[in-house]
Amino acid sequence: MKYRSFGKLDFQVSALGFGAMRLPVIDGDQTKINEPEAIRMIRYAIDHGVNYVDTAWPYHGGHSEGVVGQALQEGYRKKVKLATKLPARLVKTAGDFDRFLNEQLKRLQTDHIDFYLLHGLNKRTWPKVRDLDVIAWAEKTMQDGRFLHLGFSFHDEYEVFKEIVDAYEKWMFCQIQYNYMDTEYQAGTKGLQYAAEKGLAMVIMEPIRGGQLAKQPPESVVKIWDSASQKRSSAEWALQWVWNHPEVSMVLSGMTTMEQVIENIESAERSHPNLLTEEELSLVDRVREEYKKRSPIPCTNCQYCLPCPNNVNIPGILGLYNDAAKYGDVKRTQFLYTIRIQEGEKASQCLECKDCEDLSPQGITISEWIKKADDLLDPKV
Repeated sequence: MKYRSFGKLDFQVSALGFGAMRLPVIDGDQTKINEPEAIRMIRYAIDHGVNYVDTAWPYHGGHSEGVVGQALQEGYRKKVKLATKLPARLVKTAGDFDRFLNEQLKRLQTDHIDFYLLHGLNKRTWPKVRDLDVIAWAEKTMQDGRFLHLGFSFHDEYEVFKEIVDAYEKWMFCQIQYNYMDTEYQAGTKGLQYAAEKGLAMVIMEPIRGGQLAKQPPESVVKIWDSASQKRSSAEWALQWVWNHPEVSMVLSGMTTMEQVIENIESAERSHPNLLTEEELSLVDRVREEYKKRSPIPCTNCQYCLPCPNNVNIPGILGLYNDAAKYGDVKRTQFLYTIRIQEGEKASQCLECKDCEDLSPQGITISEWIKKADDLLDPKV
């Protein structure tokens, strides 16, 4: 296993971290984890050098932390740094901070968390927990030893990310979505570089875009990959592109099968900052552009169409519709629609006033696409 520096800490982290958000399940039910297989996978990863395991309160309907706790028995807890997250979205009062953490310690069968994150910070959740003095609580809690280091995971625009990074000088790490298709999405490359320059350890989630970049790609993309002198699977191209960045401390992968664990560990063992040649990086750029060509809607996320008088999240919905077309993964896109688009912002809110169409620089017939998106992403039972 290859290891990397973890920000300002005197700790070498494995290039690959085990993300416990996509554990094997029974009969397709995400709340019913196949516990023996999940434990076998986590322990195999640790036995082969993975020293960072990440989970969170809501993963697998609240059952992920318990299974991780079981996997880390019999001496495995001492071999890893353990990360979990305060569910900022669910916090109502300052008393919830202790309530959630104490329950997580019980679930995980441990007396401390090594790395504790404020989960999924954005322009709504960050002001809420900030104004409840979460930082003061965190500093007190680190002193009593229930967790050792504070960070955050993030889902919003770059400016919000920068605000959060600048709000607290003692952040030790942060977790962002980053892959070769999402270089300008959310924190993006700018956020990666900005936080790394501040000394934060950079943990990367969604390096394979939830599996979309590991699926059998369209023929036009296959031809580009096949032209490479160094042959790699689609998944490895995605992982090596992220590991190629010196700013990246560790890549988290949510793995569902033992085969994925084995393949990702082997990829991590081949990883290195600046591994990819200029020719290979150019190849990835070509793949990115080829995927973009598969977007049926010419939306550039300029947001000139906003604000919608009916509060429809037009660019977010059009972006998800394009994703479904690009990657051929409707099921995952439907899931993302439920968590990314707020209830009052969904496509069904559209009244076809067409005010947005007069503002669209690309001349997009937005009302027609929003209707198609509503049918695809939010199918009525």
